[in-house]
Amino acid sequence: MPSKDNQQYSGVLLAVSSLPSPYGIGSLGVDTYEFVDFLCAARQRFWQILPLCPLGEGNSPYKSASSFAGEILYIDIDFLLRDRLIDKRDLPSYNFGDKVDYDAVRKFKIPLIKKATQNFDKDDKNYQNFCRENTFWLDDYALFETAFEVFGAKSLPELPDGFKYQLPDFLNEFKEKYKCEIEFYKVAQYFFFCQYFDLKRYANARGVKIIGDIPFYVSPDSADVWSNPDCFLLDRNFKPTMVAGVPPDVFSSDGQLWGNPIYDWQNMRQDDYGWWQKRLEFCRDMYDVVRIDHFRAFAEFYNIPNGKSALYGSWIDGEGKDFWNKIKENLGEINIIAEDLGGEEDEKVIELLEYTGFPNMKILQFAFNGDTQNIYLPQNYPYNCVCYTGTHDNDTALGWYVKASVKEKVVFNSFVKEENYSVAHAMIRALSKSGAMLCIIPMQDLLQLDSSARMNVPGTIGDNWIWRVRREDINADNAKLLKKLTKERN
Repeated sequence: MPSKDNQQYSGVLLAVSSLPSPYGIGSLGVDTYEFVDFLCAARQRFWQILPLCPLGEGNSPYKSASSFAGEILYIDIDFLLRDRLIDKRDLPSYNFGDKVDYDAVRKFKIPLIKKATQNFDKDDKNYQNFCRENTFWLDDYALFETAFEVFGAKSLPELPDGFKYQLPDFLNEFKEKYKCEIEFYKVAQYFFFCQYFDLKRYANARGVKIIGDIPFYVSPDSADVWSNPDCFLLDRNFKPTMVAGVPPDVFSSDGQLWGNPIYDWQNMRQDDYGWWQKRLEFCRDMYDVVRIDHFRAFAEFYNIPNGKSALYGSWIDGEGKDFWNKIKENLGEINIIAEDLGGEEDEKVIELLEYTGFPNMKILQFAFNGDTQNIYLPQNYPYNCVCYTGTHDNDTALGWYVKASVKEKVVFNSFVKEENYSVAHAMIRALSKSGAMLCIIPMQDLLQLDSSARMNVPGTIGDNWIWRVRREDINADNAKLLKKLTKERN
């Protein structure tokens, strides 16, 4: 990913769900094309999004039922109207608020998408080609989602044994009985990917590259686990025997218990990490750059016996160089950003980053402890990194400053404060003037928003993932402002 001529770039972090649209949640529609135009006017070269996979517990894109499928709530309703798959008379009355109300959005959009799939010609050659090209994940995903719906299951172990263990007679009968329901999930995925790739082509043609985002781990209740059980450490009932998390630290005396199943790396080595190869190849073709969340787990990961607290976990060496050698050998170069937060001072993580050459991440909000050698201070950034004021897991820049300690504010004033600039804009300026290859600006910080615009508070379920940008804020004046704030890079 690093430029041969050490060129520097900038971009914006904004989830698709946070974009404007008339229907309660951002979509792949006209408003999103207008956001791409906004980026072009601001001379931004990158747009970073959050995972596009189906939303899971707490509407989190990091707890998905599939590593490959797309979230159908992002399908644009107006494009379905344009394509005559639904009629305006099909639309119920609606009145959505400023934030995403996921229950209301699902109640509104899912019936419309179902009607569109019913009106769609299943013999369409492009659809048939899509199904063939994606059969390695699409068939199992459609079956899995249908089973959860039919059996009312809350978790994978609750599914009937015949389905869970993929007994041929049971599956054949299930496929025949629920053919229409299964077809819905496949056609809906076709709608999603058609709309997404149309948008990506539009962005790329205007010089904007899309940075995708993939979690390291998968949900225990996912099509990935059901269809690839040999890739995970599971008991006979598909319950994880070992789960992921992090040990106790200054933020949590008990550590964090995430509950994701640990990969059976010994088994995965037998086919050169085939499942991971398919996943990375899929993401390489879908995005221009891939950010891997929790990249440090390739160097070492925290392994917790299921049923125990994070206090009882232990660090295990990851697949490291062997894994990435196989990926490069089979897939060639992939533009990757390594999210190494939490492993910044770990020798194994540092060594793996140096070996792969992947840029890592620098978060400005972590810079103000008073140490002039702090790796998050802009003057200490190497070229091969991607810097942020904060990520989706951080407070907004303004929200952070309001809660910052007196010491942090003093350090901020010494290193970052700039006359005639607000806190958020001074932080953007500091990133822009740094030596980093790429700086990414959360949209909330361009707009100088407070904590009410925070995207996610890790470890909580509640008012996360609901913030949306106002349509009137995606305007020429803000594009001009962003261009000015990042002038060293455009």
